[in-house]
Amino acid sequence: MDLVTPKEIGIRFEVSEDGATYRENAKKKAEAGRLLSGLPTLADDSGLEVPLLGGRPGVESAYFAGPKHYGDSPALVRALLAALGTAAGSSPPATFRCVAILALPDGRTFEGEGVLTGTIAAEPRGAHGFGFDPVFQLADGRRLAELVTEEKNLLSHRARALNALEVHGAFDAALGG
Repeated sequence: MDLVTPKEIGIRFEVSEDGATYRENAKKKAEAGRLLSGLPTLADDSGLEVPLLGGRPGVESAYFAGPKHYGDSPALVRALLAALGTAAGSSPPATFRCVAILALPDGRTFEGEGVLTGTIAAEPRGAHGFGFDPVFQLADGRRLAELVTEEKNLLSHRARALNALEVHGAFDAALGG
């Protein structure tokens, strides 16, 4: 199976991520791509959930630093640490969650969810990744931003969501199996 981006096949579209859940946003994106391309379309939505913040930033993760800072990694980290205040020093638990949807041309959809648990570190570290990766600490003490792409792609919440799709037979179905 070859994966291609919308740009690579001459499609340009934007989908408003205004759903209340990761599933809603991922489904909107997958369905929009499927309708425009006529091809099996894979889309996801993900975010960081911090129980101490009532599950926030959650589905609003990319906007956590405000709309002017959409996707601005340093601003997102600063906003998260500011929201945690002194609690940031106690390594509060956190979860990255991803929902991936594969929408097939015949209208069937497959869903996979992946989670990665860790804690929030008080100080950012690492030069890789994006978003909250510099402060998301794994059980072994490393931050996600310290992992090379290949290593992160093996254990991330997105990798786990894609593995769940595989377990549910999504990719076999996309290939006509």
